[in-house]
This record gives sequence, C-alpha cells and structure tokens, in this order.
Amino acid sequence: MAEFKEFAEALLDQISVEINEEKEIAELSEKISEDSEFPNQFTELESFSKDIFTDISKRIEEFTGYTVKPDLRVEYPGLKEFKLLKGRKVFATKQSRSFVDELFSAVSDLDINGIAELIEKDLEKFLVYSTYAKSYISKISTTYGDYLDSCVYLNKFILSNYPKIILYKQGQPYDSRKEQVESGYRGALKMTMVEEIVHSTQDNLQNENKNAATNVNSINEELAKIILNLGDNAANNLYDYLQLQTVPDDFPIAKRANLFFMLNPDNFVVNVLGPDVMTYSHVEIDPKISEIVPELPDIYKRWLLPIQTHHAAFSTMEGMAEFAVQNILQDDNDFKNYLTTFMGTDFSSYKVRKNMGKELTEKVYEKFGKDAFRFLIDNPPGTKEVKDPELYLKRDLSLGSLHR
Repeated sequence: MAEFKEFAEALLDQISVEINEEKEIAELSEKISEDSEFPNQFTELESFSKDIFTDISKRIEEFTGYTVKPDLRVEYPGLKEFKLLKGRKVFATKQSRSFVDELFSAVSDLDINGIAELIEKDLEKFLVYSTYAKSYISKISTTYGDYLDSCVYLNKFILSNYPKIILYKQGQPYDSRKEQVESGYRGALKMTMVEEIVHSTQDNLQNENKNAATNVNSINEELAKIILNLGDNAANNLYDYLQLQTVPDDFPIAKRANLFFMLNPDNFVVNVLGPDVMTYSHVEIDPKISEIVPELPDIYKRWLLPIQTHHAAFSTMEGMAEFAVQNILQDDNDFKNYLTTFMGTDFSSYKVRKNMGKELTEKVYEKFGKDAFRFLIDNPPGTKEVKDPELYLKRDLSLGSLHR
C-alpha cells in the first residue's frame, strides 16, 4: 500500500499549482466579501446567462443555419461538480467508466487513501486514466464552460469569482473601474455561451470525437496490460535500453508505470515523430524495442487512425466555435472589453490568432457561407484536410452529396 500512496501523492503533486490557485481564489473571494468599500452588486452569472440565452441562440441559428436544440439547458456546477463533469468528458471504455468517475471524485477531494485504493484495485486503468485527471483538472481555472449531452455547463466557481478578483486587484477607486470590468465579464459569458451552444449543434462531430477517443483509450488499456504482464527480465532489459530513471527494486510498480508512460503512443510516437504523426499512415519502431514487446508495432498502427480522427474532429469543433465567436461578437463592446480587461489583447490580435480548425472553417465559409457548418459537421474532415483546407474543398461538398 505504501507504493500506491506514493503514486497518489505524486498525482496530487502534479496538480498542486491548480489546487493552490483554487485555494487562493476562494480565500481572496472571502477577503473581498469582507471589504466594506468593495461594490456588492455585480452582474449575476445565472440571471445574465439566462437573459442572453435566447438572443445568442438566435444569432447562432442565423449565422450557422443550425437550429439550436429545443431541449438545450444551462447548468451551473460548483468546483467539485465541474471536476466530475470533466471526468464524464473522458470517453472511457464501458468497463472503465465507473473507475474514471471514482478517480475524478477522489482527486477532486484530494483523497490520497481513496486514490491509493483505486490504484491497488486496478493499476491498468489508473495508468491510462490518471493522465486525464491530471490534465483536465489542471485546466479548471482557465475553463469557463463545457458542453455534454444537451447541456451547457458554466463553471460557477471561476465565473462567479474572477470579475471581482480582477477589479479588486486593480485597486481603488473601484467605482471608476467597475463598469469596464463588468462589461468584460459580460463579454466572457457571451463568448462562452456562443462556444458551447455551437458545440451543441455538432452532434455528428461529437460522436466522431467520442468514438475515436474511446478507441484510443481501449488501445492504451491494452498496452498497459501488456506492460504489466511483461516478465521481469524483459521489463528490466527494456527499462535499461530506454535509459529510464533508476527506480529502487522495492518499487516494482513504479518501474512498470515508467515503462507505460514512456511507451504510451500519446508520448512515445508523438515525441519521436513530432506533430506530423497526425498525417502518417504507419509508425517505424526501434527493432530492439519490438523484439522485447512484439505487440507494440501493431498497437501503434491501430492507434494512428482513431487518434487522427479524434484530433481532426476536436480541432474542427473548436475551430468552428472560435470562428462563430469571432463573427457573432465582432461588434460587441462587452466582448471587446473582455479581450482587453481579461485577456490583455484586442480584437485585431484575437482575429489573426492561428488555429487550424478556425482556418479550415473560415476557408469553407468563404466558399459556401452558412452551409459550411453543415458540410463540416456532416462530412468530418481528416487530419490532412484540417492542415490543408484546399484538400477538403476539393471534396464534392454540395448539399445533395452530404452523408446524413
């Protein structure tokens, strides 16, 4: 159990910056509430988001040609609930669903014993899904919202505290700065609502992304099982050949974990071949490594298609949302104040920001107008087409040719 606890402590240590930020936000928010000179009336998250929902939906329908789902709803989860939502956004295999939910709950509670028990219960699943817990939860303080299953979720912990903290840090006189900060806050909410409502229209892309991510996780589970079942001699030889960090003999699990994290294709293939792996059709493996783990070439080969599908679908979804924000809110003063006050930039700089998915959407929109959104959703692009929009435009993209 001691080694499992060390693993649990290491995982929490990797998100310690985020945990400390959350504590600082909570403490500063409490301090602000005790400042009698600080304004006590601010734009309220729930009421304002409800006020703009209909108008934002209408503008999205006009711009994209898509009808917003009549059952679309908005919810306002607190900090832990938002972290559990991010766990639900991990598209795990069916047999791993409950494990992932339990892991995100234990990590959210900073429950070292709970995490250690999960590691002891199923090390294979922990190796695969602990990276999600680390990466997803470490982004909570910069995540305003998310979408899942006909619901827009707004991060209440962050959105309710940030505008007050920004104004407080600007200092006195509060009253002279309050309106600009509040305007920027309203812009942040408008931007988030546009992004997540656009995501709610992307059912086919959402399914492409979910299925591909699930396949990637299934393959990673398979790899974890292979690594954990390696004979001791094979594992030691592979460890030495890869020149991994020395681990004491009384920490056997750490050695297997280091092997998995090194050979996990998300790390090994991408770091060896670079980001262009998203357009490759095969992966060359060091013969010595293949000799020790003969299943590895086949695993990497099977991993390529779903990871490329996931990358293309996710990039397209995000690009479409950003393109919609750029166009729908381009004349909105609140959004401009958000860019200035919260992001330290301006609309001109925001508009030219590089994003492959946005650039693809822009190119297709230039040619087809609002039909571009239907084309991109119903005929998802591949990774090469995301990288080179001209390849996508060479498809037969007439309305009659769409797959439905």
